[in-house]
Amino acid sequence: MSDTGKTIVKGVSILSLAGIICKLLGLLFTVPLTRTIGSEGLGIYQSVYPTYNLLLTLSSAGLPVAVSRMVSAFMAREDPRNAHRAFRTALWLLTGLGCLCMLIMLVGNGWLTAMVREPRASMGFYAIAPCLTIVCALSSFRGFMQGQQNMKPTALSQIVEQLGKLLFSLPLAYWGTKQSLAMGAAGALLGITLSEACATVVVAVFYFRSRPAFRAMPQRPNIPLAETGDLASRLFLISIPITVSACIVPLAQFVDSVMMVPRMMDAGLTNEVARSSYGVFSGLVIRLINMPTALALAVAMSLVPAVSAARSLQDRAAMQKACDQGLRLAFLIGFPCSIGMSVLARQIFGFLYYESLAPGQFQLGWELLTVSSLTVVLFTAVQATSAILQGLGKEKIPMYTLVAGVGCKILMNYILVGIPGFHIHGGPFASIVCYTVSLIPNLYYVCKYAEIGFRVKEWILKPAMAAGIMGLAVWGLRTVLPFSRIFTLLEVAVGVGVYGAAGLALGAMDRSDVTALVGRLRGRKGRKA
Repeated sequence: MSDTGKTIVKGVSILSLAGIICKLLGLLFTVPLTRTIGSEGLGIYQSVYPTYNLLLTLSSAGLPVAVSRMVSAFMAREDPRNAHRAFRTALWLLTGLGCLCMLIMLVGNGWLTAMVREPRASMGFYAIAPCLTIVCALSSFRGFMQGQQNMKPTALSQIVEQLGKLLFSLPLAYWGTKQSLAMGAAGALLGITLSEACATVVVAVFYFRSRPAFRAMPQRPNIPLAETGDLASRLFLISIPITVSACIVPLAQFVDSVMMVPRMMDAGLTNEVARSSYGVFSGLVIRLINMPTALALAVAMSLVPAVSAARSLQDRAAMQKACDQGLRLAFLIGFPCSIGMSVLARQIFGFLYYESLAPGQFQLGWELLTVSSLTVVLFTAVQATSAILQGLGKEKIPMYTLVAGVGCKILMNYILVGIPGFHIHGGPFASIVCYTVSLIPNLYYVCKYAEIGFRVKEWILKPAMAAGIMGLAVWGLRTVLPFSRIFTLLEVAVGVGVYGAAGLALGAMDRSDVTALVGRLRGRKGRKA
């Protein structure tokens, strides 16, 4: 395996392991939270979260990626002095933007509450508003570390975030629910603010501990110190299209939070039933879908600095290898997650929420998960292709493709959710359309600008065949075995084993991938193939 491939696999393995741990901790948070505040309380919680997520993305999505790119480019040219100066500029910019967005949420509380048509959401907006400033500062530190291809601070801080939710959000939600559902949801959101503050302390400690070693790095002579204004301009030029692109999906989620419940009510549901259905979909099903997407984000985070550094050095071969490795990993991860979760939707949903939900809500949840799971492979590939295009300096392309995809999603949601009897079931189909529309042009432009051929057999057909074999094996077990948590774990374990064996036999993955990943997770280097 090439050094570029090892770098990407190393970064992916660190972030993937952290992502899996975080998602498991997230489920440990969601299950008791559901029991504490119920599906209606989740509906209130989810009335606030998309707005927060949109403002957070507006303020912090683009600049950390821009920092990562600029730092990796400076470091590739042996210029750590300007790399650090770019970070400091971004830190001030991000903190200022975070404060501005926090003020918008505080001052505009009444307007935001009216927008989501949920008066009980008001306290939740107040509780999570300070989190905007905190996460912006956190993102700047993460971008600086990722630009040096050091993924450990990001990984550890992500785990601290999730542990913080367990330690803060659940007790606060329990205490708040003693008073009202609105206070329970607000308590859960306040816990997120406290957990992000803890994560920021963690990355700040990493930064200050590594600063002496960073200052000792060799500085290439005769490179002038960049002006702060020039660095700020470059950061904004890189980050604006990335921010717009990153805001598109949260914007769609915000529109969903405003539109879906009223559309279901127009189609004949009561406010309580519509709010509960939306809570099951957005608070439980989407959270399960987000578990494997942590792997997609790990691939994307590792790709941006790797592609950017190769491009900065005009190393065409390394750039192409990075792109090929990233796309192969994206489909290799996405296909089994989509097919496995879809086939085992009832078992997985029952494993977590069987005692927490009424029978009708439980059935609704696993039916939604069956279809929603199919978006995982699409989302994973969209994330990877978007990251590659950003590393290639083509930030506007994923922005335009996501605009097209999300536009289709909003239109499909409006039509399908408003159909009597179909209601919330329209959400998963709209998401499939969204990511399909975005992915196809992304793949075309990656192949064009990276100057690589479209390797349909290696990227798509082999992983899809291996995942199909896995799906058949798991379906057979599911048909024979009764529903229980122990058998669900057995079915998942068999699925992983069958996919690994089928992937190796079909050539979807090679032994160097497995050796490098497993070796990294054990804390040692993988052997060279």
